[in-house]
Amino acid sequence: MDKRGIFICIEGLDGSGKTTHSRCLVENLKCRDFDAVYTSEPSSGPIGDFIRCYVLERKKRVLGVVEALLFAVDRVDHVEREVRPALHREQIVICDRYLYSSLAYQGAAGLDLDWIREINRYALTPDLAIYLDVSPEMVVKRIKRPKSVMETLKTQRKVQEIYQKLMGEGLLMRVDGDRPKEEVSKDILAVALEFLEI
Repeated sequence: MDKRGIFICIEGLDGSGKTTHSRCLVENLKCRDFDAVYTSEPSSGPIGDFIRCYVLERKKRVLGVVEALLFAVDRVDHVEREVRPALHREQIVICDRYLYSSLAYQGAAGLDLDWIREINRYALTPDLAIYLDVSPEMVVKRIKRPKSVMETLKTQRKVQEIYQKLMGEGLLMRVDGDRPKEEVSKDILAVALEFLEI
């Protein structure tokens, strides 16, 4: 069997602290002599740039099917361009959002979860997926001025329901994000280190 790195993704509602905690986890792992790298979705590639400009920054959502397909295509490009090469270098890849965000957000928009899974069937399965569980009310307060319709309280509640369903399926490891940043960061690191020692 070929050696390869470890793929960890951090999921959660908008404003839950995913980016902060993903970057913090990379730094904490580096301090412990792990070769860790940060990446995110949408990716930094051309499809990810398109998604940021024409999907996420709009007040009106594009057709849900189009949005889901764009994210699925970006995911394939992202994995082949960034994630898989880093794993082949035996690095620990920390991804800020991944497949479960598509399930949660496009599912909250009314798309069938099985269909979303089907269009993402070529997506690499993460070794560990951590969910930052923060109340929708808290994230809406943190966001202050929503940039898109996806950041409303109603949408965040629907998204949270799907994340809870995914946790129930055993796909996500829950970390309570409704606490001080330092405590949350410490718990995320503990979950990652426990996994890495297996």
